[in-house]
Order: sequence, then C-alpha cells, then structure tokens
Amino acid sequence: MAEIKKRLETYINPLDIDYTYMVYNSTQNKSYRSGADPAVIEFKGEYYMFVTRSFGYWHSTDLINWNFIKPEQWFFEGSNAPTAFNYKDSLVYFAGNPAGYGSILYTDDPKGGKWTPSASISTDIQDSELFIDDDGETYLYWGSSNVNPLKVKKLNKDDRFLETGVRKELFNLNEEKHGWERFGENNFHPTLKEGYMEGASMTKHNGKYYLQYAAPGTQFNVYADGVYIGDTPLGPFTYMKNNPMSFKPGGFTNGAGHGITVKQTNGQYWHFATMALASNSQWERRLCMFPTYFDDDGLMYSNTAYGDYPRFGANHPTKAGHHNGWMLLSYKGDVTVSSSLMQIKKFTSDDDAVEVTELPLEKNTDGQIISKVLTDENPKTFWVADANDDTQWITINMLKPGNINAFQLNFHDHESGIYTRTEGLKHQFTIDVSEDGVNWQTIVNRSTCEKDSPNAYIVLEAPVKAKYVRYNNVKVPGANFAMSEFRVFGLGLEDAPKGVTGFKVNREKDRRDVSFSWDAVEGAQGYNIRWGIAEDKLYQSWQVYDTNEHFMRSLDKDTPYYFTIEAFSENGISVKSDILFTE
Repeated sequence: MAEIKKRLETYINPLDIDYTYMVYNSTQNKSYRSGADPAVIEFKGEYYMFVTRSFGYWHSTDLINWNFIKPEQWFFEGSNAPTAFNYKDSLVYFAGNPAGYGSILYTDDPKGGKWTPSASISTDIQDSELFIDDDGETYLYWGSSNVNPLKVKKLNKDDRFLETGVRKELFNLNEEKHGWERFGENNFHPTLKEGYMEGASMTKHNGKYYLQYAAPGTQFNVYADGVYIGDTPLGPFTYMKNNPMSFKPGGFTNGAGHGITVKQTNGQYWHFATMALASNSQWERRLCMFPTYFDDDGLMYSNTAYGDYPRFGANHPTKAGHHNGWMLLSYKGDVTVSSSLMQIKKFTSDDDAVEVTELPLEKNTDGQIISKVLTDENPKTFWVADANDDTQWITINMLKPGNINAFQLNFHDHESGIYTRTEGLKHQFTIDVSEDGVNWQTIVNRSTCEKDSPNAYIVLEAPVKAKYVRYNNVKVPGANFAMSEFRVFGLGLEDAPKGVTGFKVNREKDRRDVSFSWDAVEGAQGYNIRWGIAEDKLYQSWQVYDTNEHFMRSLDKDTPYYFTIEAFSENGISVKSDILFTE
C-alpha cells in the first residue's frame, strides 16, 4: 500500500530529523550521528534550527517537519554550540566557530543559505548567546566550565560587533545548594563534584530577562536548563526558585539541557534542548522540544511529562506539546530477529571511557533468536544484524493486543563508517501487523523511501488493532543494520491502572536528596513522580519503569517541595495520588 503520511498533529522526542554524522572523533574511527545545542529562531513567520557540527541548518514552517539547508558559506568544521538571533525580521545574526573565535555572520535570506561575515573578529564566543534588545543594545553571553562563571559583554551591532569594553561576570553553579547541578549520571559521581555550566540562552518576557544555562554535563540523564531572572540584560540576576526549568531525567531518552526558547507566531513558547544518547561517544546526542510557559508569578517552566511519548503538534489549539494520550504497547514484548551479529549494552561516560557489555545469544523453544534489548526502553542497548539487506527482520509479540497509532524506530550507529554530513542517506523498510501471528497486513511501506530517518516517527492514518508487529528491512545507512529500540504506541484494550497507594517521601539528611517508595499497582508498566514548589506548580516529573521505589539527588537544599505520583500502562494513566509536602 502507499506510504503512510505522517499527520502534523503529533511529534515525538527525540525529534525525527536527519541528524549529521560527526566529523570530530573520526580520527578514532568513531562513526555516529549527533544533534546538540540547538539554536532555534522564528524569522518572517518560519523557523530555523542551528545545531552543533551539522554543516548547515534546518528550516520548518510548522515546528514539526524540518528540511536541511546547506549554506553557501559556513565554518569548515560546522558550527559549535551555535547562537542565532532574529533582529526585527530584517537580519539573522549567527555565531558558532568551533575554534572559539571568528566573525559573526548575517543574512536576510536564511532559506537561500547565503551568509556574509562581519568584518571584525570576536574572541570568547564558545558556547555563546547573542542577544539584541528592543533598543538595539547588543550582548554576548558565554561560558563553558566547571570552574568559571557565565559572563556577558556588550557589542556594538552598528560597528562590526566590536566590543564596547563593558564586561561582567554573572553567576556560577552552586552545587552545595542546587542538587540538580551536581556532576554525574543521576547527579552522582564518586570523585568529581563540580558540574559544568554552559549553554547560555536569553529570553525576554514581560520586561524581565530570563538567562538560561545548562548543567551538569551533556552526557548525563540529568542534563537540564536552569534560569536566573534579571531586570536588565546585565543583571543582577536572581536564581529562579522552581529550577530547573527544563528537566527530563527518566524514561527512554533523557536530558533536556543546553537549549533555547523560541516564541511561536501564535505566542506559544517552545524550549528546544539536548538529549543524551552517549553510547558510541559522550558527545552522541539528540534533540527535543517541549512547550514552555511563564506562570502568574513570572516563573518559567516546561512540560516534559511523558516527554518521549507522542505529543500534540504545534498546531493544536489548547494542548500543543502535551502528551497526546498514546501509550507504549511494545514494552517488554517478546522479540525475535532474523539474525544477530551481536547484542550490546554500551555506555560512554566521562572522557569517553566506554563501558561495553556483550549480551549472550538466546533462543526460544522454536530455535528463533531472541532480542530483549529492542523493547527494554534503554537507548544504550542495541542489536546488530548479520547483514544490512532485505533478508533481515524484527518481530514483536506484544504482551497484550492494542490499537496501534504510531511507531518510533530508533536506529543505532554501529561501526557505520560515515564521518561527516552525507547526502542521499535513506532508511527503507516495511512494517506489517497481525492479530494472530499468522495473517499479516502491511501498514507502512517505505521500501522505496528517500527519507533519512535515524529516529523515524510514523503515524498511521487510523488506529489498527494488532498483537504482533514485524519490521522488514530493505536498506539503512552505514555498513551495519542496528537498532536500539522498536517502539509501538497506541492504547491497550483494558482499563487504565488504579491509583498509587502507600506513597512515601523521605527527605534525606542531605536535603538535596529524597527517597520515594509506594505500593506496586497491578498491571502498571511504571510510575511518574511529579513535584514542585507549590501544589499548583508541580512542573517537574521523573518517569520510572518496573520499580516501586526511587532515589533522587536533584532538589534544591533550602526549598520545600510538594510531591505526587501516578501509575501508567499500555492502557493509560491513573489518577494522581494525594499531594505530600516536605519541608
């Protein structure tokens, strides 16, 4: 049948774009895609997204579908931690030379891809943010360090962006007070205590200046963006009490740091940020997008709950960016595969120290090869087929039947042999479904597709009832066909789980730490803990699977918090528990 057209009403994180293969680390023969440090702007009613080391940028009219633009002039190694600014719909300014110095580029036609460099050479523009206020006064924020603070300097926009001589140190991390700024996975590291502060970004809203920053490290699940608020672009800045404003530590794909907040033409704000993959390299990353708000107290926050499940698109009139209610049907489904070169758990931590665990080959009673890694909700485990051809397949026998609405295919780079931006890459495959495992129906046909989709998101025109799903490979980019997760979304045929009982919250002696426990709920896949600084400000969430306890190191030491929890399964989400308060 004809290829299914993706509806514009939904999207999923990580974003489904044609991520670039990285040129750095190529000397070590490390081949992997990455997308990080997004700078997204609106210009004349359309949107442009600049991404680290991508040799170009992406354009969109709807914040859902993105098309790559290869500019006529660009930095030889691609941009690094880019910054872009739309000045009154007249010019787009851009900086991001990987060497940390260079000219600020500008254009009045970003869609055309022709840029002009300013005549001056600026220094200290690594991890920078260019901000031009309404009065034309121009500021450059920068900093990427586990020691030094964020800084700002004024530039003269009308005189080649020369420095005016105004410089100021702003603020640094305070890990002793802010648990979420502590270095390491889950905010823990046995020796290093200082997180990295980087990724400055400025948003002006209602006369206030919201200076965003990332911590504690791009490779970690707790990579997040916090905010300091000032009355002027130079400060002084005050720490926002509901920090971090963008935080996605649990679930399938983690991290929501080093980003930028862009205002849609209809007034809705969106925060684009960086998610950690960190399998082949600690610099292996993906992009995410969350709706962002300012509450009545002027506090900035993002909605990241169920942040890697399907979400309403930017055109939804009331719930743009919210989870749309489709649940994960494939979790822990029984998977068989055509072949298995290897099955790996591969995690890259600090200084690219790679931890590799090869999993033993397993077969079922029928002699078929089993691959549990494809439905375990872990992007760092993956399966590699014997060949990259049309004899390879994956079959999921889901635990229960359900009505399928969408798929997300997370392909993995295993010795792909590609080391830079490469055009003409394409993922070609079909997907079949069955209710009995005998009679199959093809519902996705991308066998001749020209689209490059390393995190392919495919939405069906209408839901299809099934218990079995089969992926049939044709050809994917690179030397090997590998996949980390085959995710199926929709709704099960039973009732949502009951509410959680026995929820307990224990604020530890170290007030940055908190432990949770609760009674297991029958039929639940997992639980979503929500918390915040007031009963009506439960802006944070942490999604966990297969456990009825959790330990978190992400609180601010001197802040009281409110907590609640809900259970979820393939059938939906339970009611929330009563809200608990801790001093």
